[in-house]
Amino acid sequence: MKLKCIIVDDEALALDILENYIERIDSLQLVARCANAVEAFNILQQQAIDLMFLDIQMPKLTGIDFLKTVSHPPKVIFTTAYRDYALESYEMNAVDYLLKPISFDRFLKAVNKVQELFQEAGAALRPLPTAPAADSSYDESFIYLKADKKMVKIFLKDILFIESLKDYIRVRTEQKEVISYQKISYMEEKLPEQKFLRIHRSFIVAVDKIESFSAAFVEVGGKEVPIGRNYKNEVLKMLEQNNLLEE
Repeated sequence: MKLKCIIVDDEALALDILENYIERIDSLQLVARCANAVEAFNILQQQAIDLMFLDIQMPKLTGIDFLKTVSHPPKVIFTTAYRDYALESYEMNAVDYLLKPISFDRFLKAVNKVQELFQEAGAALRPLPTAPAADSSYDESFIYLKADKKMVKIFLKDILFIESLKDYIRVRTEQKEVISYQKISYMEEKLPEQKFLRIHRSFIVAVDKIESFSAAFVEVGGKEVPIGRNYKNEVLKMLEQNNLLEE
């Protein structure tokens, strides 16, 4: 799979150099060259981008200020002639910080970091059937999540709920708690929908582990998990289908 990239820089020479570097790497695909933040914003609105090479010092809007406006940014490698912004860039979860003039060796090292992140995310969750044929199949279903530099096996039947922690998730089971670098939306896509229910933008619960509920929350594993306003109708519908509502 090729990573879709954009370059954002107000210097034509810098754009040319990075484009040349990208063309040398088979796993990268250049989608657009952007001379300013506005052009980059429009591209990000139009299609999914995996990686953005972002200059910091640009007219009107700096790369750092621009990144703060993007709600779901791609992976970012900052490219700049200034050392002063290194700390701030890492606070914004940048993958790397390249000082101009950028050598191809240093560029390649940064790209390798990005590719490792995508490989880890891709391997973090074992694909599962969306509808297991039988309960015995479900009882044997499991996922691997990367935590503490190792892959941790979790049986789906043991999961109580999953909580989003921005770029991480907390998976609470009957025996343990696992925190992993993963998006909750990705988990939602892979988990069997008959068994798990998204009740809030930050929570997925195991339907058969719900102990009680109200209009505002469900109780799972002794914890009150809030029901999001935008999810309430779907939550009540799912509970009714599972015969959890009184007639």
